[in-house]
Amino acid sequence: MPSLPCPDPVSVRLHVDPCFRPCQALEGDEIYPNGIFEFNITRLSAYIGAAGRFRPELVALDDIPPAGKSAGLNKLAVIAEIAPGRYNLIDGHHRVAKARLEGVPSIPAYRIRCPQHVAFLTSTRAYEAYVEYWNSKVDDAAGNRPVRNRTRRLRGSRAVGSGVNQSMRRDRPGC
Repeated sequence: MPSLPCPDPVSVRLHVDPCFRPCQALEGDEIYPNGIFEFNITRLSAYIGAAGRFRPELVALDDIPPAGKSAGLNKLAVIAEIAPGRYNLIDGHHRVAKARLEGVPSIPAYRIRCPQHVAFLTSTRAYEAYVEYWNSKVDDAAGNRPVRNRTRRLRGSRAVGSGVNQSMRRDRPGC
């Protein structure tokens, strides 16, 4: 799936945090499924609003790849970093579609960098797969691919986490 490039990619490896808990979905929560990676959009949106440190930026519609469907209209689109410097639209699909139909060149959107959105994964399985996926993309970007198989290391672990610090987990609304 194509994704939105970013001029200043984040290339930090994720580390297992034994205190991390997946963000559970409550009835009525909007979930963005991207294969095994499911994000709780309702809780992520609440976090964006409550955190006070996210600022929308204008994103050209030509830079937003077509993606899945969303359950409803949102005030702002959300794009999440899915690999170092690469973004996918995870919320605001109807808004983007409407803007394209109207010929609008760009829309305001929140750009959520990794590891900020990792706290909103909805399962341990998704988290473990995401850590492995993200770290492989960091290795690819750096040009050094480790010989050992990271899957074996993660599979035997009951610990989950993302390198997201304790204060962020406490601050995420509803998780």
